[in-house]
Amino acid sequence: GVLVGAPGAACDELAGQSLLGSARLLAEGEDGPEALRAAVTWPGGTTAGGLRALEQAGVRAAFLDAVVAATERSRELGS
Repeated sequence: GVLVGAPGAACDELAGQSLLGSARLLAEGEDGPEALRAAVTWPGGTTAGGLRALEQAGVRAAFLDAVVAATERSRELGS
C-alpha cells in the first residue's frame, strides 16, 4: 500500500473490504480457507508473490506461535 505509493485511505478501504469479503466467503460458503486462497492465487501472480514473501519472513510460524502462546495463557488464567 502506502509503502509503494498508494494513498492511505485507499489502502485502508482495500484492506477492510478484503477482510470483510474473505470473512463473508468463509462464513457463508462451503469452501475452506485453503480452497479460497487457491482460487485467487495464480502462479507468478501478485498473491503468490505476497504469500511467498510472508512465508520467507516466517509469518506462518509467528501465527502458530501466537496461537500456542494464547492457548497457554488461557489455561493459566483458567479459561
